[in-house]
Amino acid sequence: MAERTRYLLPEEAIPTSWYNVAADLPNPPAPVLHPGTHAPIGPQDLAPLFPMAIIAQEVSTERFIPIPEEVLAIYRLWRPTPLHRARRLEAALGLPERVRIFYKYEGVSPAGSHKPNTAVPQAYYAKQEGVKRIATETGAGQWGSSLALAGSFFDLEIKVYMVRISFAQKPYRRALMETWGAQCVASPSNDTNAGRAILAQDPDSNGSLGIAISEAVEDAATREDTKYALGSVLNHVLLHQTVIGQEALQQLEMAEAYPDVVIGCVGGGSNFAGISFPFVREKLAGKPVRIVAVEPAACPTLTRGVYAYDFGDTAQLTPLVKMHTLGHTFVPAGIHAGGLRYHGAAPLVSQLLDEGLIEATAVTQRPAFEAAVQFARTEGILPAPEASHAIRVAIDEALAAREAGEERTILFNLSGHGFFDLSAYDHYLSGEMQDYEHPQSAIEAALAGLPSIAD
Repeated sequence: MAERTRYLLPEEAIPTSWYNVAADLPNPPAPVLHPGTHAPIGPQDLAPLFPMAIIAQEVSTERFIPIPEEVLAIYRLWRPTPLHRARRLEAALGLPERVRIFYKYEGVSPAGSHKPNTAVPQAYYAKQEGVKRIATETGAGQWGSSLALAGSFFDLEIKVYMVRISFAQKPYRRALMETWGAQCVASPSNDTNAGRAILAQDPDSNGSLGIAISEAVEDAATREDTKYALGSVLNHVLLHQTVIGQEALQQLEMAEAYPDVVIGCVGGGSNFAGISFPFVREKLAGKPVRIVAVEPAACPTLTRGVYAYDFGDTAQLTPLVKMHTLGHTFVPAGIHAGGLRYHGAAPLVSQLLDEGLIEATAVTQRPAFEAAVQFARTEGILPAPEASHAIRVAIDEALAAREAGEERTILFNLSGHGFFDLSAYDHYLSGEMQDYEHPQSAIEAALAGLPSIAD
């Protein structure tokens, strides 16, 4: 019998509920604080930005939250996504049979990444509440294009503020958003007070997710017909992504395998949470699984940031959340993994790291692209630059197990394809790409601006 490389589930196996890790945490999440008073916020404080159903999910401690049938119907366009055994990569690495690599491939969605898993329900709940328009930000464009897709399904107007350096690097992401009917502008822009203030200080600003969030939040807060949507970081976003890990558990059972280590790249934390949170539940129940978050050395939020209350945006318009942060004024270098250039990590991911339930590591971009190219030449899929960080660590884990003579089953999330990132690959293949690690002095300068929160 031929060796199996893909593990496919029928449409009926799509999870019918999202998994909420907050229900199983040893300690309750830290409260979200009002940016002015520093008092814990309530649902009404968030009502100008989010639909009430989303707010309810944000604060929920229910273990499973049912997925509406209207959302499941759209999920069926691409879910369940396949689980692959990376047999050709294993052979290229010279791995013995006792060392296995599996990856969950989210690039089969219409937008080419995991982001529609949350874009669709966010658009659905907005439509249910009578919202006509959604404002959002995007880094590399995966989120912006996914929300544009969801907006087209629910007849919503979408305005996307795209980080300026990615707007320049990835013009076809903008074209994809516009094809689905969204408006996309480079951030900082002249469309908001926040954007104009940044441009007055630095007309050549590359932008940052913090700046783009400020613009999108201002846009939503100043229009009655508009709500805000976020593609990562917040609890409800991570909740929606857990369909990934729930499916992976079923597929690994088909493969008669269980991971020793689960790996995902981290910017804000959505795709990492999607693959890992169902395994966090398993770990809390006693399963001996390591869970590794991988970030770029150029934006080392988890590995060099501090665990503290901070704003989610540069202009200090958002509530304060406790997270691993480099400071809300931090502006990262223009590395090609645009989806990983955020100053903070999701509060739930940050809490898991602080409590020792997950690990974190950082890699520079040349080794990440080296892994991506090796993966593309063996498995045939061109990875998104973000996912290449997870591939790098998966390869390193496999080689370490080979050298130690250990058994090891490795699972990572291939969060999307890199077909819109060919300029990045061209930059790497031409030898022009340079590694970059952010200077400690610049990190300390940004951290000096953290808000002072009394215990």
